[in-house]
Amino acid sequence: MPTLLDLYHAMPYPLQVLAASLRGYRLKHLRYGNETERLVAEALERDSWSADHWKAWQEERLAFLLHRAATRVPYYRVLWERRRLRGDTSSSDILENWPILEKETVRRKPEAFVADDCDRKKMFVDSTSGTTGTPLRVYLRPETVRQWYALFEARMRRKHGVSLKDRWAIMGGQLVAPFDRKSPPFWVYNHPLNQLYLSTHHLSEHTAADYVAALRRFQPTHMLVYPSSANVLAAAMLKQGLTPPNLNVIFTNAEQLLDTQRITIEQAFGCPVYNTYGLCEIAAAGGECSTHRMHIWPEAGLIEILKDEGNARAHPGQTGRIIATGLLNADMPLIRYQVGDRGAVGAGSQCGCGSHLPAISALEGRMNDLIVTPDGRKVFWLNPTFYGLPVVESQIIQEDQRSLRVLIAPGQGFCKDHLSTISERLQQRVGGMHILYEVVDRVPRTANGKLRGVVSRLQSG
Repeated sequence: MPTLLDLYHAMPYPLQVLAASLRGYRLKHLRYGNETERLVAEALERDSWSADHWKAWQEERLAFLLHRAATRVPYYRVLWERRRLRGDTSSSDILENWPILEKETVRRKPEAFVADDCDRKKMFVDSTSGTTGTPLRVYLRPETVRQWYALFEARMRRKHGVSLKDRWAIMGGQLVAPFDRKSPPFWVYNHPLNQLYLSTHHLSEHTAADYVAALRRFQPTHMLVYPSSANVLAAAMLKQGLTPPNLNVIFTNAEQLLDTQRITIEQAFGCPVYNTYGLCEIAAAGGECSTHRMHIWPEAGLIEILKDEGNARAHPGQTGRIIATGLLNADMPLIRYQVGDRGAVGAGSQCGCGSHLPAISALEGRMNDLIVTPDGRKVFWLNPTFYGLPVVESQIIQEDQRSLRVLIAPGQGFCKDHLSTISERLQQRVGGMHILYEVVDRVPRTANGKLRGVVSRLQSG
């Protein structure tokens, strides 16, 4: 039986635009309302708060959320009842007394994390991309969705001189064009959101000119895109001498933005690039300011950094597991949630942009993006393997505990000497593993169009 996506792909292009716009109308109504400008103004006003003001605000919000979770959320209420029966008298008012929450626990029964005074039928249900397994469902009130989008509007768009009222483009993983389509259009117009949605699945060196032409016709002021996709397009533009669209700014999301990618994208498009950090679960969020410092948005959640082994707090500036307690979504509170990312939080000093918001001083990707060496060591940080080399994109795949396969999409000027450099650097980090190299035109993406830098095929990965 044909799916809705099959029916959409069978439509003539004008009807696809109409279908996308109808969907856009629903999303606009969900994300924005009469209160949006007030919410944006309030978020911008909070940017002037001192570190002490933010600390007091988070402590008050956290106290409310912990009490609500322990008394109104089924999963947590049962958890604390069982602890009390075992004679545990620790206070539920103290965050450190709560256990670390794993994704799989939420994934198995998300309804158990929704407060019992909520009507789930009236809530918006979002889901994670499911790049490492079954998608996880998240329940939100419409008011929470609007608060979330107001934060992005304030902290990213308005701070960098653009607005939701402007035309903008997004390059994402939705199949807005059939996967086997060989000629444009590889995009669709979403008129209510002033949006041009471009498919990441059809982007290549051969179609880059078509993408640039579509952007130049649409004339967006800004673009939201995965770093890997923007890098592919930028590298092709530089190689082919394509004239860029007149963008004010590019925002990247969903993946780690490498320094080499930022340089290539800014050179090709002639505008600044700012990275964002966020979770579909709405437990943590952040974005880069004008100094490229990644500020945490305290309204979204409280972040702890724990050491990789055990649950001890990491030292300031030390990289570890990111544990987030969501503060925005009090109707499905996720407390001490292991988000799967690694990073470090810097000191709370005032930034050159004038903000007192705390900052993530390092963001090193997903916990599952690691290599396990034959002697059992876990290696997280492999990006320096490709630094300074003409490589458009790459992927390291661990087939078993003794072998790796490395996919390399070479850039202009790539040669055997560069491959030798990659091999030397990688062996320095993984020590004595068998490594097979494959040169490819483009590294495969996930179903949602994202590029994973490291893929583990170990049973434990």
